[in-house]
Amino acid sequence: MTFKATTSLSDARAFLGDAPVMAKRRTAEAESVKETRQLRVAIVHYWLVSMRGGEKVVEELCRMFPQADIFTLVCNRDRISDFLKTRNIRTSFLQKIPGAQRHYTKMLPLMPFALEQFDLQDYDLVLSSESGPAKGIITRADALHVCYCHSPMRYIWDQFHVYRHGLPWVGRALMSVTAPMLRAWDVTTSSRVDVFVANSDYVANRIRRFYDRDSIVIHPPVATDDFSVGKGKGEFYLYAGQLTAYKRPDIAVRACTEAGRKLIVIGEGEQLPYLKSIAGTTVQFLGHQPFDVLRDHLSRCRALLFPGTEDFGILPVEAMASGRPVLAFDAGGARETVSSPQVGFRFAEQTTEALLETMAAFEEVEDDIDPQAIRAHSLKFSSAVFRNRMAGLIEQQLSTHADRSVDAFSRRPV
Repeated sequence: MTFKATTSLSDARAFLGDAPVMAKRRTAEAESVKETRQLRVAIVHYWLVSMRGGEKVVEELCRMFPQADIFTLVCNRDRISDFLKTRNIRTSFLQKIPGAQRHYTKMLPLMPFALEQFDLQDYDLVLSSESGPAKGIITRADALHVCYCHSPMRYIWDQFHVYRHGLPWVGRALMSVTAPMLRAWDVTTSSRVDVFVANSDYVANRIRRFYDRDSIVIHPPVATDDFSVGKGKGEFYLYAGQLTAYKRPDIAVRACTEAGRKLIVIGEGEQLPYLKSIAGTTVQFLGHQPFDVLRDHLSRCRALLFPGTEDFGILPVEAMASGRPVLAFDAGGARETVSSPQVGFRFAEQTTEALLETMAAFEEVEDDIDPQAIRAHSLKFSSAVFRNRMAGLIEQQLSTHADRSVDAFSRRPV
């Protein structure tokens, strides 16, 4: 505001004293206009090349905001759900690089640049789904940016050496050079986020450690309605998921081999040949299976064995939605989902011996476990609960964000 020379300082102060009232009126008018033209929403996801936990979150956000546009670095439409295929999906220039849909992880050094090319100036609300680079998007100055963080990027932080050791020497050298720059960019762009939402207390602690930011914990959606309680006592132990080293499927295979317990393994990965070499006759490998087969085995197993560390871990909740207990390593999200002896047991050491002891303790009380109580516990993590909690948070943050704009105006020096 420009004042004429004849305007006194007291008049100016009086005018500015009314400014918050005027600003609030303008905010209310703007909200009315916004409701008329509908909130412009952008959902930013790192890449859409499969249907895992992160993509399930994107689906639920799209159900909350049907008008939202999706921005992602790379998309493979053959491997996403029919629901997501109906959305308006915009990809980065990385999509045009030959082989990008299969070798996207090798393009990590280019991802910050590609992400920042997205123009989000027309959007009032930006929801980033973070596990790879997503939160670093550049938004309009007055837009609200809520980041749902599945995990800070593992491959440049706490899992850096694990990923680096799995690369050929050229990849190791390139990663050593680019990782420090990516870490600096990752930390710097955390300030572009208005509100962090963590998918577990475990991830909230990692956000605090790497970004020095607080977060609100809202567990990810689990489609509990897709599962039902199985009949009778379980027939076998079950391990399901990727057969990779950090998930420690070897612990489940060794334990059931030593105990002579039947174990069915569903999944594929680079550890499959090794696991077959250490497995006894009681262990059966089914490889990758469609959802219906996995659901059937979850409903018929004695218990799910979960020896790895996950940021949250949706599979244990799916097992509990089937009325089956979980025997999990005492780390990560399992501490929040396998939270009592009524739904499962946690073992303190990531060893075969610890799992064997836990299996023995479980089998002593197996007949007393109530499948319906286990399923009731799983409903705390349902998709409906996720949508309700996210909707409440976003509504509150939109209101607070508008109030902050008014407060900033009222605090301007005279």
